[in-house]
Amino acid sequence: MSENPSDSADLRTTLDTSRKRRRNVWLGVAAVAVVAVIVGVVAIVANLTRSGEPAAAAGGEERLALRIAVSEDSDFQSAIADIAAEKGLDVTWVNVDDWVLPNTELAAGTVDGNAFQHILYLSNFNAQNDEDLTPVFSTVITQWGIFSATLGDTDEIPDGGRIAIPDDPSNGGRALGILASAGLIELSKDAGDFPSVDDVTANPKNLEFVPIAATTIPQQFDDPSLSAVVVGLSYFDPSQGITADKALYLDDSLDEKNLPYINVVASRADNADDPAWKILEEAYADPRAAEALEKEDKGATVLVQIPVDTLRAKLADLEKSAAANG
Repeated sequence: MSENPSDSADLRTTLDTSRKRRRNVWLGVAAVAVVAVIVGVVAIVANLTRSGEPAAAAGGEERLALRIAVSEDSDFQSAIADIAAEKGLDVTWVNVDDWVLPNTELAAGTVDGNAFQHILYLSNFNAQNDEDLTPVFSTVITQWGIFSATLGDTDEIPDGGRIAIPDDPSNGGRALGILASAGLIELSKDAGDFPSVDDVTANPKNLEFVPIAATTIPQQFDDPSLSAVVVGLSYFDPSQGITADKALYLDDSLDEKNLPYINVVASRADNADDPAWKILEEAYADPRAAEALEKEDKGATVLVQIPVDTLRAKLADLEKSAAANG
């Protein structure tokens, strides 16, 4: 059947408008602040006990409360808690210093939510554990890149060079994608959302991929046996002095392909409509929160505001990929 030219033009206009609208969401939010750290906490809470009664409904002078699991401490979370308190919400950050417990504790009902992961990581957890944890709003996206203690350019990476990448499927796949974008390797076209080293179809320098826990990669940065590492900029300790301009290659975190790497506050599906989440989201959007993030990590991440329906739709797609990936 022949194509109606006017229909084609209308479709092209619709697609262009949609793309511009999506890009404006990214860029408009990026202009708010360039900020720090994936997610942190105000206080170390060592004892994970069941969070008791659900957050009270808003109304009158009754305060709401949330217990949220995180994987590390930060002044940014202190700012969030202070802002939320002004709005009638008491936030307790529960630092478990781990990337597994925030989800398992949430699934068990020990906490009301967590704030430490992107939706690709969440999708893998849900698929592997038959859970239904869901985003309630977006927070930040972390700037990732290729970094080296000894080299100044990707061209200097030697043949047979050893490259540290995260050992979990979601972040390891992200690292391989960045190496491919930098022109160092090629990946199979059907690698999907969770590429692995088995999906590498071209490796001209015969690079050796060294899987390491993502949070410990910065500690291996100076290892003389490693040519480079692929990791998030915010993972480095400030004392290491690693900034964006020192990357051999810096990924464009605001490219639409990076939607799977948007960090979120997540909750159980049966608690996703708690009115307390709206208050917490408003606290994240407060300019004082952006100032705290910028002061703390100076460009390692950016605040983003993505519609929750978009996040959940992408999560559903990623869960299918994770299930197929096994």
